[in-house]
Formats: sequence, C-alpha cells, structure tokens
Amino acid sequence: MRVVSGPRIGARGRIALCVNAVVFDAERHKVLLTRRADNGQWCLPGGHVDPGETVAESCRREVEEETGLRVRVGRLIGVYSSPDRAVDYGDGKLLQIVALSFEAAVEGGKLAASSETTASGFFARDEIARMDLMAHHRERIADALAGLPAACVR
Repeated sequence: MRVVSGPRIGARGRIALCVNAVVFDAERHKVLLTRRADNGQWCLPGGHVDPGETVAESCRREVEEETGLRVRVGRLIGVYSSPDRAVDYGDGKLLQIVALSFEAAVEGGKLAASSETTASGFFARDEIARMDLMAHHRERIADALAGLPAACVR
C-alpha cells in the first residue's frame, strides 16, 4: 500500500469511506500513533468503514484492532477527500479516500501491536515532526491540535 499523488488521480479509482481516530494521552500532550506492518510508516489508527457499521462503530473497531485500546468516539475533527491523492494497493486497486477524522478517548484495553501494526504509542508534537509519518496524517493531527471550533472540510 502506498499513497500516490497527481492532478485528479482519484478519478482513476473508486471512492472508499474511511475513519481515523486522534487519541490524546490524559494530559492532551501526546497523540496515539501506530506503525503500519505493510509499509513501516507511522499513522493514526483507522481504516475502512465496513457495510452495516456506523462511522463511530468503524472507528472504535479499527482502533481496537490496531492498538488493543477501546475508545469512545467524540467530535468530528474533519472530512478529508483530496482528489489529488489516492491509495494504490499494488494489485490494481486504486482508491480515493474520503476520511472522517474523529477525536476519541481511551476507555480501556491494553496498548499492543497487531497483525496490521508493528508498534504503537503516544508521541509528542516534536517527536511526531521527526517520524516517518504518512504525510496526509500530519494535516489531520495539526487540525486536531488546532482546536478548531468546527470540523474542517479539506
């Protein structure tokens, strides 16, 4: 899986609805990130919405699958749908992602890696700046940290 960019590259593929969670530590100084097993990059926990799920259910499921933590989904941070970015799965599948980014709070569970992740943890802004992080997740983290009064649409 790799993110590809280009003018309206999303038009070559299909639309996929995805969610991700921005989970802060108790002091709201650090953000939960996972390292993907498929490409080694760090990212926010999240993934595809499955048929029959609400977006909140998908967000909770994805966070628990990838990190072992159970979360309560809160405010909508933003909607992200750039037609100039798509995900190439290397098998002929190209998806323009429409992502809903939510703030979420830990309710339980134990932080652990999974079949989709090789590591996870909470990281401060200065640590995140130095990480090999999926570029489009930087924007989502910045929007979450900005504390905007309403969800952004990008």
